Amino acid sequence: MRFAFIVDPLDKLKAYKDSSVAMMREAARRGHEVWTIQREQLAWEAGVVSALAIRIEPQADDVIWYAAGENRVCALTDFDAVMMRQDPPFDMEYVTATWLLERAAAAGARIFNDPRAIRDHSEKVSIAEFPQYTAETQIARDAGVINAFIAKHGDVVLKPLDGMGGSSIFRVRSGDPNRNVIIEVLTQNGTRTIMAQRFLPAITDGDKRILIIDGEPVPYCLARIPMAGETRGNLAAGGRPEARPLTARDHEIAAGLGPVLAARGLLLVGIDVIGDCLTEINVTSPTCFVEISEQSGFDVAAMFVDALERRCR
Repeated sequence: MRFAFIVDPLDKLKAYKDSSVAMMREAARRGHEVWTIQREQLAWEAGVVSALAIRIEPQADDVIWYAAGENRVCALTDFDAVMMRQDPPFDMEYVTATWLLERAAAAGARIFNDPRAIRDHSEKVSIAEFPQYTAETQIARDAGVINAFIAKHGDVVLKPLDGMGGSSIFRVRSGDPNRNVIIEVLTQNGTRTIMAQRFLPAITDGDKRILIIDGEPVPYCLARIPMAGETRGNLAAGGRPEARPLTARDHEIAAGLGPVLAARGLLLVGIDVIGDCLTEINVTSPTCFVEISEQSGFDVAAMFVDALERRCR
């Protein structure tokens, strides 16, 4: 089969831990053609969405991790599947890419994750569809409303709706003298909506990333444990990764979300769970394949390519 991956610039990918690289290596190991596309190359004309595509041969080396082959402009329908794997920020250019990919899907291209589903699932706001699994949460931009939530719960986490990697996340207590200025900065003086969640002390045991592939959970999660003095477990914020078997509650949450999201064309989802509570649903470019595989021995990339092959057949 011929698979195309829409990814960040190849020389910027950290092959030793990048989930997209793990997918491409596994696909190549099985004899599939691997092509890469830069999002900026997407174009629509006369009903066809095309892009400059580069065929690569993934290598085991983590420094020079690929050998580039032919490159040519291809219609996305030329591929058996196209994986949208570009990292956020989820700005208007990202939204525009989903519109173009949606046109390609309408012409018969298989796009994963489904571009409309990516666009419709805010990685923060989408948890509102599943309140039975979440901690107390508020989505608002009015300072008075947010302050009332802080006063009610006493200890909360505030975060922007478009952040990633733990950026701009604040823990705020009701007596914090900086509370108002934090709200002003995050909401840009009441012009941007943010999320507030009751602080979960279980964060000290890790912010668990649970991968769901075609509706089924990977049997191991990656607990991202905050470093001393931190309340953020994100690896980008210095969190320590620890692979663990899923708990009964993890399975319950995954079973509640997995089939619903898979039916919408979300082949790969990364949900975040702190303690027993769902905190985010990641659909743009979920990661942690490599860390889970290395620590648990379970081949996440193989499970993903198995699912991709099934979808293509």
